[in-house]
Amino acid sequence: MGNAQTKKEYFDYYTANKDWAGNRTINNTQEIVQYHNNSTVRIWCNEQNSDYDPHWHSALEIIMPMENYYDAEINQVQYHIHPEEFLIIPPGKVHRLIAPDTGRRFILLFDISLVMKLKGSSSIQALMVQPLHVIRENCPKIYHEVYQILLQITNEYFSANEYAELTIYSLLLNFFAKFIYNHINEEKLFPNVRPSRQKEYVKKFNDLLDYIDMHYAEDLSLESMADHIGFSKFHFSRLFKQYTNLTFSDYLNYRRLKAAEELLVNPALPIIEVSLRAGYTSISTFNRLFKQIKHCTPSEYRSRNAEVF
Repeated sequence: MGNAQTKKEYFDYYTANKDWAGNRTINNTQEIVQYHNNSTVRIWCNEQNSDYDPHWHSALEIIMPMENYYDAEINQVQYHIHPEEFLIIPPGKVHRLIAPDTGRRFILLFDISLVMKLKGSSSIQALMVQPLHVIRENCPKIYHEVYQILLQITNEYFSANEYAELTIYSLLLNFFAKFIYNHINEEKLFPNVRPSRQKEYVKKFNDLLDYIDMHYAEDLSLESMADHIGFSKFHFSRLFKQYTNLTFSDYLNYRRLKAAEELLVNPALPIIEVSLRAGYTSISTFNRLFKQIKHCTPSEYRSRNAEVF
């Protein structure tokens, strides 16, 4: 992968020998990812020069340009992705894709719902709240390793290996783990905290995220969570934002809406019950927040997914 010719040959092999075209199913702004053979992974060898209007899906998406750049717009932020860089787009993020006149890229899509049930996955969830544009400069300690992992995943996907998907998810877990350790070992994670206390703070917040995962449906206030781990609410608020890049309120809403998505798949569960189980005592607040984030109502989300299941 060290030069353009090598990258071209690498991509040519997959586009020449494997099915990569496929159709896209989009209902308003929601895309239903078409996995193959009951798989939960889909990788496109994409060389289309057409743009994709704003859309979202429940899959984690990773964009890896191989030839020429590729652009994405998420929450009015522009991402200009070059070869040997990649962009991680979290599940549920509305994004627009803008293609150059010529170019090639891999589009990797993963259903990570099972991964998010593993112990410690709350740390992955915290990383997946915002898009992440990975270049050598912003992840110098892990860049080479994580980029190579994505190439390994691509190789496995297009192989004839019967256990390719198992291998892919083991690689994906390793991929996430490297980002987590890089994040918690970052010297600037808690810039005003003594180095001797950094690990203590990391453990406190990891335990707190696990606690939120188990109790998001309860009445969790900033004050009660600050007291839970022994901080003043002002100190807690600042440190929580440093650790997750979100305010406590935004993170709690993010976690509750993820739970609501899972509950909405069950057509027998009334919307008001989904709201309560996700932690919202007000159905109007639930509807407003869901539409604000997902660009559709809970009922619309349910009906669109019912068409697939």
